[in-house]
Amino acid sequence: MRNTTEWKDYELIDCSDGERLERWGNVILIRPDPQVIWKTPKTNPLWKKADARYNRSNKGGGSWTVYKKMPDFWSIGYKNLKFNIKTMGFKHTGLFPEQAVNWDLVGQTIKNAKREVSVLNLFSYTGAATLACLEAGARVVHVDASKGMVAWAKENSVASKLNDRPVRWIVDDCIKFVEREIRRGNKYDIIIMDPPSYGRGPNGEVWKLEEEVYNFVDLCSNVLSENALMMLINSYTTGLSPAVMQYILGSVIVPKFKGRVSSDEIGLPVTQTGMILPCGATAVWQGENNG
Repeated sequence: MRNTTEWKDYELIDCSDGERLERWGNVILIRPDPQVIWKTPKTNPLWKKADARYNRSNKGGGSWTVYKKMPDFWSIGYKNLKFNIKTMGFKHTGLFPEQAVNWDLVGQTIKNAKREVSVLNLFSYTGAATLACLEAGARVVHVDASKGMVAWAKENSVASKLNDRPVRWIVDDCIKFVEREIRRGNKYDIIIMDPPSYGRGPNGEVWKLEEEVYNFVDLCSNVLSENALMMLINSYTTGLSPAVMQYILGSVIVPKFKGRVSSDEIGLPVTQTGMILPCGATAVWQGENNG
């Protein structure tokens, strides 16, 4: 399992009985995590001193219970990057800290290339991967269907002092955008995708990742450049294992571009236990010119 130990502003303090105890800067949050099925003793005193807790509803969704006065948003940093954080619906904060291990991987790939690198970031949320690529020196096209998320990503670029870097902010359906890029003949050296497990398209089309990921990878292979460096797929879908995503990349990308594929779970170190909480899966194709 891959993980980073370089967070200073984020900490997974403990996890037990379906919940995480986390520090986001100076703010302590308790958030649900259904895969935390163990019921180890909650001995850390911060379990009783949290600033806010997200409580799931039996009817779906849930709400935050705020115990202490909190700012509407606050900032945390990872290395040179800055992110605006806030408590949102469905337990989220606008950032997935376990993804830092992938930001580092992509950023180092860009730096190692020693040439201009173009990146297509799909389902790009609040832009953490976009910022990592910009900071490493790449040109980025950032695509997300949510206008609000793209606006948030722009705010993060300002906070990180990267708003003068070469980036296009696109509010669009990712599949339709890639189809247009194919017609336009545009190519990218790196493609990053973090698709949702389930969603709906602009015309009500149902998206289920397990059913769509193969066709979407195949579609995206048409916008990889001749000397492409990487395609990275991240998934939080329980039924889509790292090995399955690796097999898809090996089936679609390797016959066209050669190179190699790998996959693994990604996770977060737990301070209380010294163990690592699995937080998703990533599969990576790397081109022959990539290290």
